[in-house]
Amino acid sequence: MKNSVILALMASVCISCGAQDITLPQPQKTGGKPLMEALSDRQTIREFSDKDLDEQTLSNLLWAAYGFNREDKRTAPSANNRQDLILYVVLKSGVYVYDAKENRLIQKVKGDFRSKTGKQEFVSVAPLNLVYVVDLTKNSAEGAAINVGFVSQNVYLYCASAGLGTVVRGFFDKEEVTSALQLSEQEVPVLTQTVGYKK
Repeated sequence: MKNSVILALMASVCISCGAQDITLPQPQKTGGKPLMEALSDRQTIREFSDKDLDEQTLSNLLWAAYGFNREDKRTAPSANNRQDLILYVVLKSGVYVYDAKENRLIQKVKGDFRSKTGKQEFVSVAPLNLVYVVDLTKNSAEGAAINVGFVSQNVYLYCASAGLGTVVRGFFDKEEVTSALQLSEQEVPVLTQTVGYKK
């Protein structure tokens, strides 16, 4: 019994040692299209290239989506400043949580789980799938829905400005996403969004 406990602890240490967090470059907060042009170009895309996003583009996108633009406030509003969303980033290399304060991706699961984030074929082709997860200790899933809408629209506008394609999706298997992302009982996936280069 004692040996099996020691082996289990060693295995968990090895798994955490193998995690590959990604420190992102500082987001570029200038440039891009003027707002009215970005609004004019905003559209939904459902056909994606498999070309990866470079780390600078990823950093800019995530900051635009849900980064901090002031000491304790974000680029998207949050009712009563609950900041109830957890932004999961699903890449070929694994499942990550966006740490906006440190501007990094914390790897939670290693491996390609993009296909688990939705029922459409393109989810496994596009380089990035975002999963908007509500922290139930801060809000209900229904209460957080409007906050998710703000963040997903930020992504749409960034994509329009940067020449990327995106589509927000409600068509996914909640249990499959919960399992793939190894969400806790207090974490509920509310919406997903695919991002990539247009095919």
